[in-house]
Amino acid sequence: EPRRIIQTVSELELRPTNLADAERLLALYRTVAATPNSGLARQGDEITRDYVDAFLPQRDTGCVSIGAFLGRTLAGEIHATRMQPRQFNHVLTDLTIAVDPGMQGRGVGSRLFGALFEAAAGLVLPVTRIELVARTGNSAAIRLYERLGFRAEGRFHGRVRLPDGTIEDDIPMAKMLGAQG
Repeated sequence: EPRRIIQTVSELELRPTNLADAERLLALYRTVAATPNSGLARQGDEITRDYVDAFLPQRDTGCVSIGAFLGRTLAGEIHATRMQPRQFNHVLTDLTIAVDPGMQGRGVGSRLFGALFEAAAGLVLPVTRIELVARTGNSAAIRLYERLGFRAEGRFHGRVRLPDGTIEDDIPMAKMLGAQG
């Protein structure tokens, strides 16, 4: 389906992803990874069908994955995994978000985060903490995360090596949901 510009983010359908969305998810993540400074940790050759299958909610994996659809076009996706062992299962971690480059700056990411917060709070065992990590060079994403209520909780010095060899720090961030938030 040819891309069309989102007039308003209210046109988006946000829903949990499923196995039928796998090929669209694979294409989205590869497109985003091919975009300079995308913020994704994985490069295009590291985004495989196995990677996508691992975060799709199947059986009881503890993964939450929400897609933003404009008709049949996947505008973006966000996913996170319930942390293990049980003492940590109130935490969603390994959060990743990808928004189609042609649809960035239109509120798609904010809508995806809102849907994730809602889904996390509504799980049978509610999630009260959501974690992510952002590299220091991804300042636009860090500003978005801060606007959404995430707080920096430290710094992993020299943790990220970019394709050009540049070394950056990683910033672990977390948002508390519910009574703790």
